[in-house]
This record gives sequence, C-alpha cells and structure tokens, in this order.
Amino acid sequence: MKVLIPSALQSYTGKAWVEAEGATLGDVLAGLDRQYPGIRFRMVDEQGTIRRHIRFFHCDQMARELSHPLDSVRPLLIVQALSGG
Repeated sequence: MKVLIPSALQSYTGKAWVEAEGATLGDVLAGLDRQYPGIRFRMVDEQGTIRRHIRFFHCDQMARELSHPLDSVRPLLIVQALSGG
C-alpha cells in the first residue's frame, strides 16, 4: 500500500510517499521500520502505544490501535501534529 510520510519524518525515507505491506497498522509500521530503521519509534512508544502527536488515517477513518485492519488498495496517511510557543 502507499503510505504518506509527514515531512518531519521524511528524513528517514527521503520522500513523501513510500510502499509498505501489512494487514494491520502494526504490520505496516513494522514493515516501514524494516525499510527505514528507527521510524516506528517516532510514531509508537516503548509500551506499544501510538504517540499522542501522531494520527493515522485510512479509508476516511482514524486508526487508533495498532490492530486496526488495513485495506492494501487504499493509502495510509500519517499526520504529525506540530506545536510551538
């Protein structure tokens, strides 16, 4: 499936759109980490919880759990919130 990588994480991939495989969000993130070591840790913490500043959208729905099933035909959009002061 196509995966849109937010600009803050493109230092890992070198591009905005990448390909990854997996039946669930967790599978896709594991696949991305095999291709781009370290990228998963920027999205998922040590306890296996999605970091609060990361959102995943697939089929017009927000995926809230790593077990969320994915359709390989539709893209996965990764959105990273920015903050500042």
